Amino acid sequence: MLVIVPYLVQHPGTSLDAASALFGVPAAQLRRDLDLLFLSGLPPYGPGDLIDVDVDEDGCVWIAMADHFARPLRLTRQEALAVTVRATELLATPGVPEAPALASALAKLRVALGADTLGDLAGIAGAEAGGAPPHLEALRQATDGHRRVRIEYVAASTGERSSRTIEPESVFASAGHWYAAAWDVDVDGERLFRIDRIAATEATDVVFEPRGLEGATRPLYTPTADDTAVRLLLRPPARWVAEYYATTDVRVREDGSVEATFPARRTGWIARLLLRLAPDAEPIEPPELADEVRELARQALAVYAG
Repeated sequence: MLVIVPYLVQHPGTSLDAASALFGVPAAQLRRDLDLLFLSGLPPYGPGDLIDVDVDEDGCVWIAMADHFARPLRLTRQEALAVTVRATELLATPGVPEAPALASALAKLRVALGADTLGDLAGIAGAEAGGAPPHLEALRQATDGHRRVRIEYVAASTGERSSRTIEPESVFASAGHWYAAAWDVDVDGERLFRIDRIAATEATDVVFEPRGLEGATRPLYTPTADDTAVRLLLRPPARWVAEYYATTDVRVREDGSVEATFPARRTGWIARLLLRLAPDAEPIEPPELADEVRELARQALAVYAG
């Protein structure tokens, strides 16, 4: 109905049969739905706030008091980001191998949001192509069959590539990325792997007994006693960072800027984030983080100079 009503508002006098054929809804069902539409409207839901529907003797539909349906939907930034994340995850869901309409809508939404607003979402693996990370299906099969997998994994903080033997127990999407909760055989401990950072997979015939590792409900990052508390100043264009990452002690300044503290096992990824956000974000603590950002900037300039 959220699709049909705007069409009928913009095309008054459309017949039930025409609308039924256009939207693939049986005419009898469409008539029943339209009969219930007069219960819908805007607060405070008085007589002048509810939608008025009239189906004349020729079967033509006339809708009044529904001007809000005739206007384009406007999303807040948070709503648009949420839709982007969920649509990206949906495109990688089993049973949705091809969804051209969804992929097209997602591409338009990402263009409207822009890279600065999208932040790290701009790098979701497969988002640009409207697909899933390359090794997602292999991890799903290993999870379903309780089989060990050998993987090549690239660490986000250092870029270091390592070989791991894992026992994946849960594959899930969260915050726009796909993850595998697994037991790392080599370190004999539980680990969380982001699937788009897996460079290669190799199936094995070894079957494991699941340990009951937590999946989709788990936090993506668990602070430890060894973490560094990083305090950042985020001006309005970079405020999405405080909404996207786990933060503490968030304080909003009068000019709309935000101060927030991030737990970080390594500061390298935050330095790269700050370099990308400049001049809309800057480090407050620890002091050496500013030096790390400056060194990254010098390295980048040296590449361009070459």
